[in-house]
Amino acid sequence: MSSGNPCFPGQYLCIYGWILMIPGVTRVSTPKLWAGIAAAPAQKIPYPSPPAVYHWAEMRAKMRLMGFNAQAVKPLNEDAAAELGAELLGEATIFVVACGCLVLEYWRHQAHQRRKERERHTAWNAMRDEVDHLALALEALQDRVQAAPLQSAVEELQAQMREVRAQLCARDPPSAPQATPKE
Repeated sequence: MSSGNPCFPGQYLCIYGWILMIPGVTRVSTPKLWAGIAAAPAQKIPYPSPPAVYHWAEMRAKMRLMGFNAQAVKPLNEDAAAELGAELLGEATIFVVACGCLVLEYWRHQAHQRRKERERHTAWNAMRDEVDHLALALEALQDRVQAAPLQSAVEELQAQMREVRAQLCARDPPSAPQATPKE
């Protein structure tokens, strides 16, 4: 079993396919949208449209970089503004989706790192508990080993005393109680 993402293997291919498809959809739909906005009489607004502002800022920046007079930027006609607006909207859509994918991938990676760190911490605590348990078991075994030779030596001496008593009892038949000599 692989430790990868449980989703199907082609998920990234699918996501990138959708991202690559967005410009085609926006290029088809947004020129009509911009043209509709520009043609609607009720929508005539006194300030310039976003594509016109973008064109003006872009041209001023280019003119300044090239060393020309940046004040004389000609405004776009409505068709060019609609086309530029469609391109801008498509690029903005792609940019937002790509940034969203990056942010989601970052969050997923951080969650994976946190989960791995928790697992590592849990394993470390379990290993430390096991080492503590083994240390206590070792101390108990050392106490038993130290106590065992003493017990076996005492038992051995007791067994030898029984043998000596048995030998003494076998050599000397029990006689009448004798008075203990006083010194």
